[in-house]
Amino acid sequence: MESALTFSTADLAQTRFAVSPMWEVVTSFRLLRDPAEQPLHRNWAAQVRPRLAKAGLGRGWLAELVPARGYLADFLNPTPASPFPTLAAELDAIRRTPVGRVRTDLTMLGKERAPGSISPRTRLLHEAPEAALEKVTEEIEAYWELALAPYWARIRTLLEADVFHRARQVAEHGSAQVLNELHESVRWDDGSLHLIRRHCSLTRSDAGSGLLLIPTAFTWPRVMTRSVAPDPPQLAYPARGIGTLWESRTNTTAADAVAAVLGRSRTQLLADLDTPASTTQLAAQCGLSAAAVSQHLTALRNAGLVTAHRSGRSVLYARTSVADSLLAPA
Repeated sequence: MESALTFSTADLAQTRFAVSPMWEVVTSFRLLRDPAEQPLHRNWAAQVRPRLAKAGLGRGWLAELVPARGYLADFLNPTPASPFPTLAAELDAIRRTPVGRVRTDLTMLGKERAPGSISPRTRLLHEAPEAALEKVTEEIEAYWELALAPYWARIRTLLEADVFHRARQVAEHGSAQVLNELHESVRWDDGSLHLIRRHCSLTRSDAGSGLLLIPTAFTWPRVMTRSVAPDPPQLAYPARGIGTLWESRTNTTAADAVAAVLGRSRTQLLADLDTPASTTQLAAQCGLSAAAVSQHLTALRNAGLVTAHRSGRSVLYARTSVADSLLAPA
């Protein structure tokens, strides 16, 4: 199957890139639900699944709107208003979704389910969208805190690097070449963007002008689309360098240099936070008391080197991009 998105000069002029937290939400959640697990994200999934199960987030609103395969609710991916919108901004846009859009998406979801299988959540979304959307966004915030926030500095760095690289390529080689290099299933030819072997179409007739290109960490190895008129069509594609996303970023030489400034214990904690962890886990890894680890983490957090994220009764700590740059090879 092949679909084609035609381009006028104005469409090319309105083509832009954006990093979208909500695309990371829906694609990561779908990956966690897919029985055909991608080995690329196996370690991340192994850390996140127990947290989600404990919080009961595998059976809530997201599960209703983001099935493991097929169509997912379009209103979960509103048009980014800027190149780097915050999650809060995108959640505000979801809360403002028109009633007609919500019901249209529910109808589409219903076509892929057994006849008559209308859940209480679907019924509430259909009958009282405003109240239900508030619950949806609350669950998204909870999912974000458990599954993505501890890793966001790493993910966002990858996505931003993709945007900056492709923007430079546009300046040097033009939009046509960049569009032709997005993904093996995407081909630019004679004023149209062709999507090959797609389960859904992307045409100008069911979308607005321009094109939004969204690099993602969790769509690999495929691309995903959103076509909702009058919004510009969206094409979510795997970001460059995705294979290195979960690699260790601690360099021994760099860590030794940092230890001369921060001290050995705090540097060791930063190195161990290559993967987000709780105070108890870090204490076991470092051989320090939980009280000492807590004191060091407070100092590191005040210095902007770690962030804290609530996970049930415990708190997960994660390195910031500033700490990553300190511990990376020169």
